[in-house]
Amino acid sequence: MQVPLLDLRAHYDRIDSEVQRQVQEVFQSCHFVNGPKVAKFEAAVAEYVGVEHAVGVSSGTDALLISLMALGVRRDDLVITTPYSFFATAGAVSRLGATPVFVDIDPLTYNIDPDQLRRWFENNAARASQVKAIIPVHLYGQCADMSPILQIAAQHNIAVVEDAAQSIGSQYEHGGQVSSAGSMGELGCFSFFPSKNLGGAGDGGMVVTRNDEIAERLRRLRNHGSFPKYHHELIGGNFRLDALQAAVLLAKLPHLDTWHSERQANAQYYDERFSELKAITRPHVAQQRSYHIYNQYVLRVSRRDDLRKHLANREIASEVYYPVPFHQQVCFESLGYSDGAFPQAESAATGTVAIPIYPELTDQMQSFVVESIKEFYA
Repeated sequence: MQVPLLDLRAHYDRIDSEVQRQVQEVFQSCHFVNGPKVAKFEAAVAEYVGVEHAVGVSSGTDALLISLMALGVRRDDLVITTPYSFFATAGAVSRLGATPVFVDIDPLTYNIDPDQLRRWFENNAARASQVKAIIPVHLYGQCADMSPILQIAAQHNIAVVEDAAQSIGSQYEHGGQVSSAGSMGELGCFSFFPSKNLGGAGDGGMVVTRNDEIAERLRRLRNHGSFPKYHHELIGGNFRLDALQAAVLLAKLPHLDTWHSERQANAQYYDERFSELKAITRPHVAQQRSYHIYNQYVLRVSRRDDLRKHLANREIASEVYYPVPFHQQVCFESLGYSDGAFPQAESAATGTVAIPIYPELTDQMQSFVVESIKEFYA
C-alpha cells in the first residue's frame, strides 16, 4: 500500500467543479492581477480570521517581507524569532539588512519559548531598543503561546508579526477570549503554498491586520509603492496576488474547517494508537485539539533515520521539518552562533519526523502507518 505525505490529486477531486467554475470566471473577466476575485478573497479571509484588513500577496515569504517593510525594518535593526522554522522566517529579516536574533523553542510545541524570550531581554537590555519586531511562528498548525509574547512586546513597545504560514484557522485562548492565528499581533502572515491546509495552485500569501494605516501601506508596497499610478512615495515591490490563485482559494475556503476537523480526527486516531508506544512522543496539544489544525503531525522518535528507511521500504512517505536550525545554516555563520546555542531546536532537528495527516487519508492507510511504525520498534 502506498501512503504519500500528501495527496493533492485526491484533494482536488473533492472540489474540482467549484475550482473550475471560479477559474473560468477569471478568464471570462480577464482580470488576472488583483481585481474582483482578489478583493473578494481578501474580504473572505479578513472575516474568517476576524480582522479588518487582509492584503493578498504573491507568497507567504513575501507576506513576511512586506510586513517588515511596512513596519520600517531596515539595516541595523534587530528582529527576534525562532531558530526552528522554514527558512523564510529568518530570510525575510536578512533581506532587509536587519539582523535576525534567535530565541530557543519550547521542547513540547516547537514554538518560540516565552521564558527564553523574556530572558533575552533581561540579558540584553542595552540592545532592546534596536529590536524592531518579534516574529513568533505558529508551527505545524498550533499557535505559539501568544499571551506572554504580546506582554513582553508591549513592555518594550515592539511590534509582533505572526508567522502563521502553517496555521490559518488555528486558535488560541487567552484572557477568556479565543483568537485566530494572525489576529493577535500587529500583522499576521499566511502562505497558500499548495501543501498548506488552505493551498492554492501555486504560490500565494496574505497579510492581515487591524491597523488601517498599516493596511494602506501594505497595499501600496505590494504594487511597487505606487499611489496614485506612476507616483511613488515608497519603494515597494511586485508582491501582488494573482487572480487565478484567489479563485482557487475562494473555492476552497468554505471547506477549510471541515478539512481541519478531518485532520484533527486523524490526529486523534494516531494519538490513541501510539499511546502505549514508549519509543515515540506524540504531538503536544497545548490547549484544545480543536485549536490545532495539524498542518503536520510530527513525532519525536528514537532512531529516526532508520525509521524513515523502514517506512520508505513500505512505501510510506515521511518528512523531516527542519533538519538544520537557522543558527547552523552556512548563510548565518556571520551571526556568531555556535553549535549548542539552541539545544531544544537542535534536538527537534535531529529527533522529529512528520507522517501523513492529510484529510483524504483512509482508515486503511492510517492503520498501515501505525502498524509499520510499531513493527519497527518491536
